[in-house]
Amino acid sequence: MEPSLAWLHPAWAFALPIVLSFPLGRLMWRTLDVPEGSEGRGLDALPAFLARLVTSRRPAEMDWRRYAAAMLAFNAALFVLTFALLYAQPWIPFLNPDGKGSLAALGYKDTAGAQRDGADTAVIFNTVCSFVTNTNLQHYSGEQHLSYFSQLAVIVWLMFVTPASGLCVMLATLRGLRGDRHLGDFYVDLMRGVVYVLMPYCLILAVALVGLGVPMTLNGAAQAATLDGAATKMETQAIARGPVAALVAIKQAGTNGGGFFGPNSAHPFENPSPWTNLLSIASIVALPMASIVMAGRMLRDRRHAMVIYGVMLAFLAAGAAVAIAAESAPSAATTGLPVSAGPNMEGKEVRNGPVASATWAAMTTATSNGSVNSMHDSLNPIAGMVPMSMMMLNVVFSGIGAGFENMLMYIIVAVFIAGLMVGRTPEYLGKKVEAREVKLCMVAILLHPLLICAGAGLFAATLWGTTTTANPGAHGFSEIVYEFTSAAANNGSGFEGLADNNPWWNVATGVVLLLGRFPALVLPLAVAGFLSTKKRVPKTSGTLRTDDLTFAGMLMGTVLLVGALSFMPAVVLGPVADHLSTTKAQAAATATTASAAELAR
Repeated sequence: MEPSLAWLHPAWAFALPIVLSFPLGRLMWRTLDVPEGSEGRGLDALPAFLARLVTSRRPAEMDWRRYAAAMLAFNAALFVLTFALLYAQPWIPFLNPDGKGSLAALGYKDTAGAQRDGADTAVIFNTVCSFVTNTNLQHYSGEQHLSYFSQLAVIVWLMFVTPASGLCVMLATLRGLRGDRHLGDFYVDLMRGVVYVLMPYCLILAVALVGLGVPMTLNGAAQAATLDGAATKMETQAIARGPVAALVAIKQAGTNGGGFFGPNSAHPFENPSPWTNLLSIASIVALPMASIVMAGRMLRDRRHAMVIYGVMLAFLAAGAAVAIAAESAPSAATTGLPVSAGPNMEGKEVRNGPVASATWAAMTTATSNGSVNSMHDSLNPIAGMVPMSMMMLNVVFSGIGAGFENMLMYIIVAVFIAGLMVGRTPEYLGKKVEAREVKLCMVAILLHPLLICAGAGLFAATLWGTTTTANPGAHGFSEIVYEFTSAAANNGSGFEGLADNNPWWNVATGVVLLLGRFPALVLPLAVAGFLSTKKRVPKTSGTLRTDDLTFAGMLMGTVLLVGALSFMPAVVLGPVADHLSTTKAQAAATATTASAAELAR
């Protein structure tokens, strides 16, 4: 593709979700923010009815504590049920045409390199932690290890209800920020999100994907005759297939990211063409963007919402631009070869190329999606730093609902700092921000780097990490840091090259998955709950405006400052050191090649 035409893909990848986000945000506001006194009537009758099937009671008026308790109880029930279903996979008699066995019997290599073939329920623990937390970090390969029942009744089901759970917490937080008497009913909100947001969107997207060639079948693997069967001693080949389109639609729309196949969206059945690539990448960010538009409607302050939207979009655009520029340079692995002058094609599908792959890498990690259409381990070091940095900041649209929750913590801190600078009590949306709210925000913000840096430091210093990396030095360290960053940010993508399916990685990342998800939802909800009980103070000439470019710059600076202080050492020891070492090696190889050519002449 011509360089000028290659930029058409990222242009459309940004333009399409931005255009979609405004009508989608308005639709979400109309269907999810039901006026007080209208609950259970009209369109809201169906979600209310479904919620009563779960709770056997009328909708409740919950404060933040009851709302958080309901959310945590629901997710705990999900954990127990889905763990049992995955554990029982070999004995479930239907929707298993290829006879998949136990997920716990994959086997692994210990720190000494010896193969262990015994049952390891830690991989089930990790998988359930991953999908219950809307992360979809996969230490298994779906087409090899899961039956269709597990894919649909466990994986796809969790892909619907877990992003809806995050959206529920956002709704309750917004109600608290605007001062509602109560924050709603978690179960009714859950049904509203599934019925009126995720299911219609995914139905349309799945039909489009089927039309563009993504498989959707309950038949078992296809048996194909190979052309060189005699030479390879393999006369037939089993080609995995299944209900792929249903999973791909919700994995993208719900900021899930877990693939039906091990290669995820690099697999031609999940992403067969440039059109499916564009639809998929647009769906990654469409609903997270729309949720910010909905926030402006609910808070009756669209200018403030546009400031948040603009800051997030600026981070995303900058990350995509850096990744694309870095991937347009050749890979160090091709130094001295005839292809060394071209862009980095290592680890990429030819049908996607470096520009579409770099754009996807930035967008999937700016949100907590985590699907991939290339091997992030093969990105040039600076390009690999972009997805890592997006997850470290964890405020660039992020997950549905969770992105606003994460950014709210930085907003409160930015307001507090501004208040200190001018000598006024900080205010946000007409409510005074006091020590209790700021402390909760700082706990939420600092827990994220603590989980990443503590986990990466432990594994980088022990055989748990050093024996599982595919590369030595800075690049191997980046693999470790990326895995913990992906788990803590509830993203789910992998740098790959990491032998992570073993008990120590499964348990460690499973714990990080849980701690990275639920405190990040409950703490902002608590802040909103405390603010909801405070009286609104009138605006004066000294009130800090949160709807102009000045506040946008302050918010952006707060995010970057905290991010740099928290993660700069890890980034320097990983991607930056990797870049410097590969640049030095490239220069030395180029000089050697030039000397050899000179001698030949």
